[in-house]
Amino acid sequence: MKWWKTASVALGILTAIGFAGCGSEQAASNADSKGAGEFLNVSYDPTREFYAEFNQVFTGEWKKESGQDVEFRQSNGGSGKQARSVIEGLEADVVTLALAYDVDEIAQAGLIDKDWLKKFPDNSAPYTSTIVFLVRKGNPKNIHDWDDLVRDDVKIVTPNPKTSGGARWNYLAAWEYARQKFNGDETQVKGFIKKLFQNVVALDSGARGATTSFVQRGQGDVLIAWENEALITLKDSPDYEIVAPSLSILAEPSVAVVDKVVDKKGTRKVAEAYINYLYSENGQEIAAKNFYRPRNKAVFEKYKGQFPELKLFTIDDAFGGWTKAQKEHFADGGTFDQIYQK
Repeated sequence: MKWWKTASVALGILTAIGFAGCGSEQAASNADSKGAGEFLNVSYDPTREFYAEFNQVFTGEWKKESGQDVEFRQSNGGSGKQARSVIEGLEADVVTLALAYDVDEIAQAGLIDKDWLKKFPDNSAPYTSTIVFLVRKGNPKNIHDWDDLVRDDVKIVTPNPKTSGGARWNYLAAWEYARQKFNGDETQVKGFIKKLFQNVVALDSGARGATTSFVQRGQGDVLIAWENEALITLKDSPDYEIVAPSLSILAEPSVAVVDKVVDKKGTRKVAEAYINYLYSENGQEIAAKNFYRPRNKAVFEKYKGQFPELKLFTIDDAFGGWTKAQKEHFADGGTFDQIYQK
């Protein structure tokens, strides 16, 4: 069954809880002694299929390891929106979000330890992805690079950078391309990005919604998409093809245990095991089968043929990290607000 015909799972468990600061040692001790009946992974839009498979496998692994029967559930949506839901009371045991800034926001609210980035390997990013173009079969608009997206005859679908983590990766990939093209002339860079967004005909709140607009509703000539989202669409339909631009960004989705919640629920052990399993060879295989680029070199070699070759830059190298990029581009009054007016 095509994924877009599959009913999506979106859990909205909003519980008014007064969080203040992270868990104590006593709470952590309690976490090890309690059982874990239900477990929630709050994630971003395109991970639905990945974590559905991962949860099924990990359910058996955890049963063998602990003897516990745990119901592993997931909640999906735009990454920024999901982070705000956790801050407002959605009781996530772990978050697996599109970018580090959204996890930082939860940490600043006191729910996650501030040193979360160093708690797991590779800066708590067990898999990566990048940004590509999805076009209709035969590439009728002859789209090959970012320059083609500012042509008058091209209509674009991309999610909203205010709510979607994937959209922020999209925006920054285009921005860096323009910055290199115009040798850092910010006036010309802003003009390029403004023209690109003037061509946008659908600005959905999340990446999956944008894919639905492009695939199901037939909107636009090109979808600026996560590589994994484009590949899973291609797997289900021969009506599309992927275009790899000359330059894109290394997207590093972040994972973290929500310390305040697991210490309250008594689920710290299973939460840490869940994330560690993402780094296991089996976890990396599941990621690769769902078109995420695995960190494990042997697993990547096995699956590398499915990934287009791209010249990639990192957010640290081009933008000085997520905190700086968020403030300059996506905060109120930032460059996105300056160039996008509809």
